[in-house]
Amino acid sequence: MRCGQLDRVDSILVGVSYYNFPSPQGIGNVLVGKAKQTVRIRIPSMNLRKEAVRVGGVLSVSVMAVALSSCSAHPESSLSQSNQLGYAVNDRLVTTNAGSTEGASTNAQLLAGRLYPAPYVSGPKGQLIPNLSMASAQVLPGINQKIVYTISPDAVYSDGEAVTCDDYLLAFTAGTYDYVFDSYMPLMKQIDKVECKPRDREVTVTLKENFGSRWRQLFPAGVILPAHAIARKMGVTLEDLNTVLQSRDVDALQPIAEVWNRGFSLDQFDPDLQVSSGPYKVDRVGDRGEVYLTRNPHYGGQPAEIESVVVWPKGANLKELKDAGSLEIAEVASSKEIDWLDRNDSTNSFDVQAQSGVLTEELLLANAGVFATRENRQAFASCIDQSSIASESSALSGVEVAPVTARTIRANDPMAGHVKDLTEAHLHSDVEQARRLTGQTIAIGYEGPDARMEAIVANIRRSCEPAGILVVDAHQEGSGIRDLSRSFTTDHGYQFDKIGTIDVVLKALDPATEFESVATTSNNIAATRQAELSTWDVVPSIPLASQPRVFVVDRRVSNVVLNTDLAGIGWNMDRWFFSKNSK
Repeated sequence: MRCGQLDRVDSILVGVSYYNFPSPQGIGNVLVGKAKQTVRIRIPSMNLRKEAVRVGGVLSVSVMAVALSSCSAHPESSLSQSNQLGYAVNDRLVTTNAGSTEGASTNAQLLAGRLYPAPYVSGPKGQLIPNLSMASAQVLPGINQKIVYTISPDAVYSDGEAVTCDDYLLAFTAGTYDYVFDSYMPLMKQIDKVECKPRDREVTVTLKENFGSRWRQLFPAGVILPAHAIARKMGVTLEDLNTVLQSRDVDALQPIAEVWNRGFSLDQFDPDLQVSSGPYKVDRVGDRGEVYLTRNPHYGGQPAEIESVVVWPKGANLKELKDAGSLEIAEVASSKEIDWLDRNDSTNSFDVQAQSGVLTEELLLANAGVFATRENRQAFASCIDQSSIASESSALSGVEVAPVTARTIRANDPMAGHVKDLTEAHLHSDVEQARRLTGQTIAIGYEGPDARMEAIVANIRRSCEPAGILVVDAHQEGSGIRDLSRSFTTDHGYQFDKIGTIDVVLKALDPATEFESVATTSNNIAATRQAELSTWDVVPSIPLASQPRVFVVDRRVSNVVLNTDLAGIGWNMDRWFFSKNSK
């Protein structure tokens, strides 16, 4: 594994390529306007700062890896053990690109959230907190709303390059050309255009007509990647990269997409490419898949309290880590199976905190193959029993979760009461309506092995059998969005299908950043009711239940604030304070 640095993203992410660009430093303010929603981002002077921004759109890649930055040739033993914290996540650590299908499928935001921060940070109560160390935004109202982002002069990558509008352009292009970049960023499809002059610190984003309510979620954590680093990797200038991104030439975008999609993988860590704009950067990747994060010296915001954090992937031996004094915070699958922790031991310093999360576990359906028609998708939804699945999930996780039938709002959102009369009709199975799919085989994939996911698939198999539908557990054949059969439409209106290995992905989704057709936020009752009606007609997914979350936290670590969204408990990792010598 090579050591690497993560720096601030410089530019609007619009395309994907194998180009490495040094990113600019600060991020300025953003202006948003209507009339063709346009977001303009102005980037002030280059000041060293790191914040990872993730763009919503087709690219949904694991951004977890992006959190690691800064190239380091130091052996593992050279890291300061006195101020190093161990943090275990309940997902694989695959990539730091949260906008790719791989990043979206493995929840890269867990890692990328503090590597590539967004202009707005999602807080523990769902609030969107302005991240002025990255950029400020101004909304310009109109039929096509515009957002003008001004990138802060302090927004800088770990390699000293400034964050620029090119990074935003790159994200937009990657999300828009999902069939080229293999991205998953649904909200990018709501953008009409992104205006960016090379190396500028101002970005203007124009939204499509009647869209704009969710503009704060357009560029989430882990999607604003360093365009300058990609350009550098490709041996071209940032100006050349900007030109290609704006050309919309699919052939010319291909090499960019290749670097964008593969260059942020953690199994082939490239410190020159994976520079960070957040408070942490990736120092190196260990032999067991663990990611070593170190403080980003160029970060323009408040420096991280803890010098070094080691992030361990799902499957790590937590007992071994705890016994070695190398584990302080962990997310686990169940509160009932923490056999590595003796809670009755008087010397135990760990607390277990479990809660029903804000994300909804859903069946994300293919839109090609057996599910090419909405009638077939509706039929499959008719054989799902959400109440039974919620009970199964609760029993296995040790966390009481509720069935969910609302698709466009977060689990436990008070708005659910205003759409209950529309959504609860889908709460129980209807075998007769499901018979449209009699004789069909439905392959469901998920990130495995996972006993709870396996049980949910088994539950669906039982509820669909009476309708003559064969549901199979296909997690070994496919586990993510990339493996779905998908239909794409090009700029010229040409439609083509990509046949995958599975028909359904079982995973937790954040309604706030999903569903490109939804133009409203959850505070608009009438619009939310309409969104629920329209999405239950199209059925892009089938909501099942809220996601159970279980965290194990060492009481010696302060400033830990539980968060059950995509960023997880590590959303404010840079504010954690810990000393191994504290009592």
